[in-house]
Amino acid sequence: MTATVTPPGTKGSDFSPLLREIKAAGLLERRTAAYAMAIGINVGLMALTWAAIAAVGASWWVVLLALPLGILTTRAAFFGHDAGHQQIASSRKLHDWIGMLHGNVVLGMSYAWWNDKHNRHHANPNHTDKDPDVGEGVFVWTLQQAEGRKGLEGWLTRNQARVFFPLLTLEGFNLKVSSIRFLLARRRTHQLELGLMAAHVVLYLTALFLIMSPAQALVFALVHHMVFGLHLGSVFAPNHKGMEMPDDDSNWGHLEKQVLTSRNVNGGLVTDWMMGGLNYQIEHHLFPSMPRANLRFAQPIVRAYCERIGMPYVSTGLIDSYRMGLRHMHDVGEELRAA
Repeated sequence: MTATVTPPGTKGSDFSPLLREIKAAGLLERRTAAYAMAIGINVGLMALTWAAIAAVGASWWVVLLALPLGILTTRAAFFGHDAGHQQIASSRKLHDWIGMLHGNVVLGMSYAWWNDKHNRHHANPNHTDKDPDVGEGVFVWTLQQAEGRKGLEGWLTRNQARVFFPLLTLEGFNLKVSSIRFLLARRRTHQLELGLMAAHVVLYLTALFLIMSPAQALVFALVHHMVFGLHLGSVFAPNHKGMEMPDDDSNWGHLEKQVLTSRNVNGGLVTDWMMGGLNYQIEHHLFPSMPRANLRFAQPIVRAYCERIGMPYVSTGLIDSYRMGLRHMHDVGEELRAA
C-alpha cells in the first residue's frame, strides 16, 4: 500500500491536543505495583510449570507441558517489551535489568538487540527503508521487494500468505540466532548480555536433560519454541501488515505516522491478556511509554479524537485483522504467480 490518505504536512500539530487529553486523564502515570504483581504471577506460574515438568519426568506426557510454558514465555516477552519502552518504573537502570532478566535469562534473547530493532520500528512504522519489520527478508511487503526473486525466495514470495503462520513456528529460534549475531558483533560492549544468554542456555538445557531423555528433551525444546514463536508472531502480525506504508515523500506528523500505519484488534480481557495489550496498537504507538494496563482506557479518547479531526482509525476483529494482513501478502506475490 502507498501513503495516499492524508495530504503531506496537514496534521503535523494535531498530536498536541490529544496528548493534553491523555495527560489530563492520568494515563501516562506509572503503574509499578500492578506490574510487580503481574510479573510475580507470571514468575510463579512458570515455576509451577517447571515443577510439573520435574514431577512428570521422563515420560512423553511431559511434552504437553511445553504448551503452557510457551504461553508463559510469551508473557515474559511482553514484560521485556514493556521494560524497553520504560513503562514500568521511573529508573532506566531498573528497566534494563527487568528487560535483561526477562529477555536474556528467561527467553535467551538479547534485550539490546530487541530495543535497537523495535525502537527503529516505532520511529518509522511500515517504512520499508527504515522499519526493520518490513524490510526485505523471508517475507516481502511491497511489489518492489518482490521483483526479481527466484528459486526458493521466489517460491516463498508466491506462497507467503499460505506459509506465513507455519513459518512463525521458527520465530523463537530466529530471535535467538539474531540476538547472538547482534551481540557477537558488539561483544566488547555487551559482555553482560552474552553472559546472561550463556546462563540461559546452560540452565535450560541442563534442566531438560536432567529431567528427560535426550529425545524427549529435544522434542520438548522444539515444541516449546514453536509455541512461543507462533504465539508471539501472531500477536505482532495483525498490528501493521496491510496498513499504509509511507515513503520518503510522506511528510507526516507523529499522529499520522502512528495511526495510519497501525491497526487495533477488538476484544475483551482475554484478548488483552493473550496479546499483551498490543491489540491496542494505535494507542501503544502514539504513547509507547504508557503502561500497558492503561491502553484500553486511552482507546476511546484516541478514537473519539481521530473522529473529530477526520483521521482514519482502524479497529477490527482478530480474524479480520489476519485476513487483511494475509491478503496484502498474497497481493504482493501476485506478479510472481502470474509470471
